[in-house]
Amino acid sequence: MRGVWHFSFTVADLDRSVAFYRDLLGFALVHRQEQDNAYTRRLVGYPDAVLRVAQLAVPGQPRGVSTHDLELVEYVRPRGRPRDPARHLPGAAHLALTVEDARAEHARLSAAGVSFVNPPAEITAGVNKGGYACYFLDPDAITLELVQPPANPLGRSGEEAG
Repeated sequence: MRGVWHFSFTVADLDRSVAFYRDLLGFALVHRQEQDNAYTRRLVGYPDAVLRVAQLAVPGQPRGVSTHDLELVEYVRPRGRPRDPARHLPGAAHLALTVEDARAEHARLSAAGVSFVNPPAEITAGVNKGGYACYFLDPDAITLELVQPPANPLGRSGEEAG
């Protein structure tokens, strides 16, 4: 392995999801496209596949080989149905996003109608002790996490942390 190219979520409505990630979470839209070709059908393993795809990036995040961090995919064909999004089920995943102030982001996103699993909780043990974290859901009930790192990560002080 040489690195991570991107991560991807399959969504029910690409336009709704782009608006959520771009307008509420601050991702930058890099590219949109429809994929209706033999390569895509081979890649995803569906002989009749047609996909709508959006690529988004976290502003200010260093770019590697890829131009984007998040890929949102809507299967036009074959259409899927929602799965059980429960976080405890094998195969469930979540994406953690760092923020400066988890409580302020929680308040802002809650006011915009975003559904939260919990308010920001202080992390009381482990390497992130002193930080805050909370889970919330995107429009397809995909779990996301806000993480406010501790002021002094890993318990290091001044020179050691720098």
